[in-house]
Amino acid sequence: MAMSPALWLMVMVLVLPAHALARDARSTVGWDQRLSASLPLDQQFVDEKAQAVRLSQFFAARPVILVLTYYDCPNLCGTLLTSLTGQLRRLDFNAAREFQVVVVSIATSDTPAAAARKKAGYLSLYERSGAEPGWHFLTGTPYAIQALTNAVGFRYFYDAATRQYAHPAGIVIATPEGRIARYFLGFEFPQRELRYALLEASSGRIGSPMDRVGLLCYHYGQVAGKYGEAITAALRAGGALIVVLLVALVGILLMRERGDGRSKSR
Repeated sequence: MAMSPALWLMVMVLVLPAHALARDARSTVGWDQRLSASLPLDQQFVDEKAQAVRLSQFFAARPVILVLTYYDCPNLCGTLLTSLTGQLRRLDFNAAREFQVVVVSIATSDTPAAAARKKAGYLSLYERSGAEPGWHFLTGTPYAIQALTNAVGFRYFYDAATRQYAHPAGIVIATPEGRIARYFLGFEFPQRELRYALLEASSGRIGSPMDRVGLLCYHYGQVAGKYGEAITAALRAGGALIVVLLVALVGILLMRERGDGRSKSR
């Protein structure tokens, strides 16, 4: 049986809000690639030693790998940093000598103690002596974080229901002067491309935009659940409505048959 207009309306009312929620979340989060834009080097953060620092302290003679994440992320942030560290370990470049790694938490609740634990873990994974001055894990105020994320085109939001940050995955390569030279979107950082990007950035050259779709670090189970619940509710409501319509239709047909029978007997 084809759905009646009333049933279709009911399905649309129930399902569209959940669908719009998922669509809105995905369209809100992502990268706006702002190649050649300047980073806000005057912004102040706090490092893993609980010392106040400015971004400018990490920029001078070397390119910088900038990573935006948060330290208690339950999803893929760890995968991103592990993948990056593994590729950096394979390069013939060394952190602190040829480049700097600056990891900034987007969560204002993160602490220097959490940053210190992360730094210790990834330095151990990196397995290069003398690399400690080349790795920096920072926390900051909402204003400083917003200034940095806006500058690099990093769009994200906090979902209070899941207590997670929905954010894009990837890294930014910046020149020693603090200009954005290259984006790597997702979790893969091919060794040859990464090396070339660092070489380009070290001499102030700006690369090309990445054309592949970046991945999202966020668990959409709740959104999907709401969508599924809405569909289930719509189907249940639709089934109930069909039953009502069938009963009404049968009643109308019976009344017509009785009317026809009376007219014939006359």
